[in-house]
Amino acid sequence: MPMHQGFLPREGFKADTLLKIIRGTLLNPNLLLPLLLLAKYTKKGQDLSILHPTAYSRLKLFLGLGVIKAVNSYLSQRVLNNGVDDEYDWKKEIVVITGGAGGIGGGVVKLLGEMGVKVVVLDIQPLTYEAGPTVHYFKCDITSPKTIAAVAEKIRAQVGEPTVLINNAGVVQGRTILDASEKDIKFTFDVNTFAHYWTVKEFLPSMIKNNHGMIVTVASVASWVTVPNMVDYAASKAAALSFHQGLTAELATSYNAPKVRTVIVNQGYTKTPLFTGYNNDSPFLMPALEPDTVAEAIVKQVLSGKSNQILVPGFANILPFLSGMPHWYQNRLREKNVSIMRGFRGRKVVEDVERFYEEKEKEKGVGESTVLV
Repeated sequence: MPMHQGFLPREGFKADTLLKIIRGTLLNPNLLLPLLLLAKYTKKGQDLSILHPTAYSRLKLFLGLGVIKAVNSYLSQRVLNNGVDDEYDWKKEIVVITGGAGGIGGGVVKLLGEMGVKVVVLDIQPLTYEAGPTVHYFKCDITSPKTIAAVAEKIRAQVGEPTVLINNAGVVQGRTILDASEKDIKFTFDVNTFAHYWTVKEFLPSMIKNNHGMIVTVASVASWVTVPNMVDYAASKAAALSFHQGLTAELATSYNAPKVRTVIVNQGYTKTPLFTGYNNDSPFLMPALEPDTVAEAIVKQVLSGKSNQILVPGFANILPFLSGMPHWYQNRLREKNVSIMRGFRGRKVVEDVERFYEEKEKEKGVGESTVLV
């Protein structure tokens, strides 16, 4: 599965394409600075500046904005990476990913596997694709700390000590607050939030010891936007976002491991079986994403060896500001989005969560889970 190389994304001409053009032209100092120098220090440029003062003024304005953007990006990257660099040898690194049997996770596994990177998949479902020789699969109930601990020992013995952890697994029930049962809500948080704690507790200590590694948290734009019929999902993803932020701070202050990287992924609606029937009412600004689009963004960031935030589509940048908007706008937006989940019929690997937890009780923590995204 080669990386997408076209100018237009898989989703076609959308708002992200316009943003890409603006960043590459109007906010690109590498393009605007030479133009400004020509306008200021050449005879023809000076003449044009006099003839077109408005254009010259705007050239300086956009250059200033571009420089501010570049400086802001540089400072953010330095802070996110604690001002220290690190090197990754991808012939030696070992990546663990939850929910890697298909969907976004499957795309990540296939890309890394094709590059010869060792990948360990934790999933209750068998792989839905042909894996390469560097891909290792372990059936695992990620809602059970004991099971994760047991599988982690097998990974260390059979593959090695993981250096990258991608918490990708997620579930959605698609029910209202009153319709969702206690077990529905518990299941959502067990997979979408609590599993992050259990996997990190297993694999982070070694990263801290070696001051080398990466934790990737796949959240969602639902971290910022809650709509009817997916309140538990949004709440669990908001918790995952907070988990990432707190982990990032603790690595720098509590664990003295400034080279251990953290990445947060806030992706929009993605066309996986998990969200079948989801109604996308903003196809231009927030287009339905192909799973490979998100998978490639994750892989590119992991291979960079840097901490960062992945926002796809780019328009999602404005969503964190929603909570600061007037309440008449916030509430209207959430109520309007009731149509999003009306036709929801997303795949549920565990159809009967009540029975799922009953079996877990009987088997003392060993049962089934769903880990598809």
